[in-house]
Amino acid sequence: MPSYKNLEDCLKDLENNNQLIRIKEEVDPELEMAAIHLRVFEAKGPALLFENIKGTSFRAASNIFGTVDRSKFIFRDTFKQVQDLIELKNDPIKFLKKPFTNLKTGWNALHALPLKNPLINESTFHEIKISDLPLIKHWKLDGGAFVTLPQVYTEDVEQPGIMKANLGMYRIQLNGNNYTLNEEIGLHYQLHRGIGVHQKKANRIGKPLKVSIFVGGPPSHSVAAVMPLPEGMSEMTFAGVLGGRRFRYKYIDGYCISLDADFVITGQVFPNENKPEGPFGDHLGYYSLQHPFPLLKVHKVFAKKNAIWPFTVVGRPPQEDTSFGDLIHALTGNAVKNEIPGLKEINAVDAAGVHPLLLAIGSERYTPYSPTKQPAELLTIANHVLGTGQLSLAKFLFITADESNQISTKRIEEYLIYIFERIRLDRDIHFYTKTTIDTLDYSGETLNSGSKVVLAAYGNPIRKLITSIPDKLNEIKPNLNPQLILPGVVAIEINSFTTYEKAVLELTELKTNLQKIIPKNGSSDTLNEEIVLFIVCDDANYIRQHLNNFLWITFTRCNPSHDIYGVYEEFINKHWNCFGSLILDARIKKHHAPILEKDPVVEENIEKLFKKGGSLYGI
Repeated sequence: MPSYKNLEDCLKDLENNNQLIRIKEEVDPELEMAAIHLRVFEAKGPALLFENIKGTSFRAASNIFGTVDRSKFIFRDTFKQVQDLIELKNDPIKFLKKPFTNLKTGWNALHALPLKNPLINESTFHEIKISDLPLIKHWKLDGGAFVTLPQVYTEDVEQPGIMKANLGMYRIQLNGNNYTLNEEIGLHYQLHRGIGVHQKKANRIGKPLKVSIFVGGPPSHSVAAVMPLPEGMSEMTFAGVLGGRRFRYKYIDGYCISLDADFVITGQVFPNENKPEGPFGDHLGYYSLQHPFPLLKVHKVFAKKNAIWPFTVVGRPPQEDTSFGDLIHALTGNAVKNEIPGLKEINAVDAAGVHPLLLAIGSERYTPYSPTKQPAELLTIANHVLGTGQLSLAKFLFITADESNQISTKRIEEYLIYIFERIRLDRDIHFYTKTTIDTLDYSGETLNSGSKVVLAAYGNPIRKLITSIPDKLNEIKPNLNPQLILPGVVAIEINSFTTYEKAVLELTELKTNLQKIIPKNGSSDTLNEEIVLFIVCDDANYIRQHLNNFLWITFTRCNPSHDIYGVYEEFINKHWNCFGSLILDARIKKHHAPILEKDPVVEENIEKLFKKGGSLYGI
């Protein structure tokens, strides 16, 4: 059936292939719809079409991209073509080598160019208000209702037009806080986003930035909004290639209007006009808190007849945005590797919230004549990674080289063990302080501000890793509750975190106790050589239950410059050296954002849908 003309075409296709369920019972957009989505996603269930939403006449759909298989099914006719196009963009010589084989790919890209003012009946759109929309609130402490699958369109005031435009997915707050309903909405965007460049240019000449927010339309438009495209490739062209249908648009009152979207919100962002936006339950598993973000003054809101409002729900990963990430990885293939010389593989670890933890495999070719194996080219690659787009938001970057091609960043436990067997703690840990981190990461000192660390390892194994808790560890201090997380990694408990001043005293005491059993210069049969990492946490048993618990807690709750210690640590020529095990303080800090938690009352309210006779019975 693809190419889809609109969202409903896609949903009907999914339904015909037993991949969608209609929910006919009335549901409340206040927490209930999100709770239903989360439960169905967790069960790897179908896409959902909510047909009876309290307070609105519109329908809504979710979990459309809930599995990678479903996403590939939606784009089954164009998936390979898009892969080929991106490959050609990254390697134009490939076209010259096989011009006739690749001619079709190039022609299809040209055919997918956006189509302005097509012959289409404009009366399909009618004006509505923000209050007419499905105002879906996802988590209990959210500041209001949010658009979670928006396509936010802006143009460069210096180079106007669709081919230089930016289409991104930035969350939109529709009500709550101090917003005047139907007149103002919140526009949240983070670091390294194209819209920021557009707003800065508009601010510089004192002009408001015109913004069009498209919601719905063919699913290719949503994917285009999150796609990290090669330089010079338009998101609208990409949407056309992926969807097998040109992006249709026109201008109304100076605003670009997607004629395939179900809804369009237009408005202006004026220089230096912000209002508090948030909180919002986000993809790290915590609330992003309330902060000033750009205020969009609503111009008009359009809806099509029988329009469908698509949404997703984010929270502690994995969630539906995980499938988005997997789909993007499948489409882009070698794009990142082609951009960074020497990089073989990279994994932004979803279970750790994506940006907090990056695993990489590179090359080590600088000094093949040297008998000493140590990171060299790996450090160059690491710097390149941390200077590349959204990869630059990484907080913990582990990197190694493996000439045997035995390991993969996707096999996380195996990868970390490989690192821990080889890392020289006195040489291979490199800090970046007072720098930018992900806007949603509250482990740092202030919004967008924190630190990074690169842990590079190369060469032959230099230690064995423990596979059981040594008896001596239980003897040095009572109530540590040591738990083995991975070979060489032990979680322990101390008092709850209060202040960093107190933490320094607590960790100094812990180090003094550990020094009783860990010599500064050990050999392969000493504890020092066998435990590489201690995780100081609030609940060691919880971390031990699952690898994802370890990844989430350890890397979302640590600010490297503040929370990494060594059993023996000192600065030598301004380089931080650790001569014993590493210690990471992964306790919850006072400045951290609250953890996302389901509301038991809401969970009870939606139970009827999953019982016999309910639309979701059997899921």
